[in-house]
Amino acid sequence: MEVSRLPQEFDVVCLGGGVAGEAIAGGLKGSGISLAVVERELVGGECPYWGCVPSKTLLRSGETLEEAGRARKLAASRVEWDVDFPKVSKRVLWMARDLDDTRPAAALQETGAKLFRGEGKLVDLRTVEVAAGTQLIARKAMVIANGGTAAIPPIPGLETVEFWTNRQAAVPRELPGTLAVLGGGAIGVELGQAFARLGSKVTVIEAGSRFLALEEPEAGAALQPHLEADGITLMVGDPCVAVEKQGSAVVVHLKSGAIVSADRLLVATGRRPNYEAWKSAGLAQTDRGWLKVDPVTLEARADVYGAGDITGLGGFTHIAYYHGQTVARRLRGEDARADHIAVPRVTYSDPEVASVGLSEEVARAHGIDVATATTDPGEAARGYIHDFHGGTIKLVGDRERGVLIGATLVTPRAGEILGELVLAIKAGTPLRELADVIHPYPAFNRVLGAVLGDLASKVA
Repeated sequence: MEVSRLPQEFDVVCLGGGVAGEAIAGGLKGSGISLAVVERELVGGECPYWGCVPSKTLLRSGETLEEAGRARKLAASRVEWDVDFPKVSKRVLWMARDLDDTRPAAALQETGAKLFRGEGKLVDLRTVEVAAGTQLIARKAMVIANGGTAAIPPIPGLETVEFWTNRQAAVPRELPGTLAVLGGGAIGVELGQAFARLGSKVTVIEAGSRFLALEEPEAGAALQPHLEADGITLMVGDPCVAVEKQGSAVVVHLKSGAIVSADRLLVATGRRPNYEAWKSAGLAQTDRGWLKVDPVTLEARADVYGAGDITGLGGFTHIAYYHGQTVARRLRGEDARADHIAVPRVTYSDPEVASVGLSEEVARAHGIDVATATTDPGEAARGYIHDFHGGTIKLVGDRERGVLIGATLVTPRAGEILGELVLAIKAGTPLRELADVIHPYPAFNRVLGAVLGDLASKVA
């Protein structure tokens, strides 16, 4: 059937049908505002197919095996199992919707939005051209929500090997005997631990001076023994300088002269923006190439919004959804304002690493009179009950204001415990009130009582 090349007009055109695009469609439902969504791949974006959902499903499979092993100490005289990787792979793919977006696409269109599939590019700030030649005109506003992709470093020889990114590793068809991971951030740590627990011999290579570098130094220090207990080799502060293929193996050469040979190489060295779709329209970019927006209004220009990963304000599904909701409210005429003061983040390793707000270093760099308090949740009653050892909780307070401004936790259930601290930072709750909160015994979050009390005493 011949594709119409006549321009089609909508009140709003959204470039990208990921989480932010879905949230905008939901937020505009019933408003009378017409919306076109352009998606080049799968409706829902990275998270449900190649990111959060499959990777956490993979981690869960490894976690169940680890728990079975712990039963040898806590409950059983003998526990044996054989890893059934085809079963793991099948379940992960099922959780990733078998890479089929039929239902999400239908749900998007049920909101009243019209879905256009294909490569979209901004011709100008009011016009998107889809690969097939269709032009979409935005009468009211343009939204850019086309996210990012894996950043591939310019390492000599990397182009000669069939390396994995998160896309191949999160929905794996094979279990490599050995796996080398370039990058010790959240993605590298999570996937590295998942494969290690399923039976791969994993080496994580981090060029910087420490892994999980976006977190407090105490976080990586606390997590490291747990990763090493899973058989993971951590090589930190030793950059990769070359990659080559030798037979069926990938050989990684490090600056120190060390060599790592593996069946598979996973490149997890961060994300980059999909700027090719809009850069020629003259929109400003951040130093790292992301779409530069006002963090409050999410506008890049008048009536041109950015939402989700593409803004560089946080590469998290929950931020993309929040941005989509905020933009939709603004499009409906509300004075909705985005607030990024308390954005939670969780690395779903075992134990989990969860944090919110400012680190001690960043807070001091902002000229804040800082107070800190730390504790080991492994020394609390629930730590002993679960036979968990070697975690940390670090809280950062503002002495002048008497409030919490940052928190980092390395403990089981860290992502679940974090909620009250996110609310405390967002609401500016006085530390003396936080220290007076009653936590149930012996819940994991009970450990917060004492450490909040300790911090409150330092800012009073």
